[in-house]
Amino acid sequence: MLILAIETATESVGVAIGGREGVIASVVIERGRRHGETVAPSIEFACRHAGVELDDLDAIAVDIGPGLFTGMRVGIASAKALGMALEVPVVPVTSLDLLAEEAVAHQGLVVPVVDARKGEVFWSMHRSDDGGVRRVEEPQVGSVDDLLAALGERGQRAVCLGDGAHRHTDALLEGADCSLMPVRHPSAPTLVTVAVGRALREEWVDADGVAPLYLRRPDAEINWETREVRA
Repeated sequence: MLILAIETATESVGVAIGGREGVIASVVIERGRRHGETVAPSIEFACRHAGVELDDLDAIAVDIGPGLFTGMRVGIASAKALGMALEVPVVPVTSLDLLAEEAVAHQGLVVPVVDARKGEVFWSMHRSDDGGVRRVEEPQVGSVDDLLAALGERGQRAVCLGDGAHRHTDALLEGADCSLMPVRHPSAPTLVTVAVGRALREEWVDADGVAPLYLRRPDAEINWETREVRA
């Protein structure tokens, strides 16, 4: 099984190729939100470095968010286009699941936190043990106080990670029983790892069935509605 992973939910573009034996090629390009210009060249570079053709791929994996709205759209559009052209399924994975997977060596509660801007964060709750990492609470969006309340309800020591956790380090360490991992962003190689497991269980969708996980509406839509009300 050979999977191409596309990670664009952050300000960087990441592409990786791999399968059951691991990742065989990966690339990360940091060009300040220029996702539309860098995804295709990144895919071409990864394929060339891995020595594979697009026709060799068995599935496409993509980070569906939550994260940077524009980047998510570019990645999902690319995954859809490739899936349709190659007639292969797409494995959608949330950015929170990808971050949680980075804590696979930890035993206990894992809480990935993504910066949602405007004083809010995205988060979800996961349990990591000898059987791997599994989600135990669906993704949420809210204030840091909302997150602290959710952690308090759990009543367990947690490991937090993600750019949202690092942005609000003081609040988390002072207001909750938790520690921080240094990981800030999801990665394409981890997306390959997660996607392989899901693909083997046939946890995929047709290319036209891939949808972003926003958790809240894009700012552009909210701003447009505000303009209409004022008009």
